[in-house]
Amino acid sequence: MIKLSNQAFGFMTRAAMHIEKINHHPEWFNVYNKITVDLTTHDAGGITQNDINLAKILNSLE
Repeated sequence: MIKLSNQAFGFMTRAAMHIEKINHHPEWFNVYNKITVDLTTHDAGGITQNDINLAKILNSLE
């Protein structure tokens, strides 16, 4: 769990580099030190392999 707002922003910055690279953009929300990431592929109507791959990347950044 991310505890400080600067840690939250750092996580989002690191994640953004990977997100751009794979061109799969999640819905995410940041309030102070809490980040919520919703992984879904809207045009596919649910979770795809791209979402699973991005989840693995995001988990590795914690």
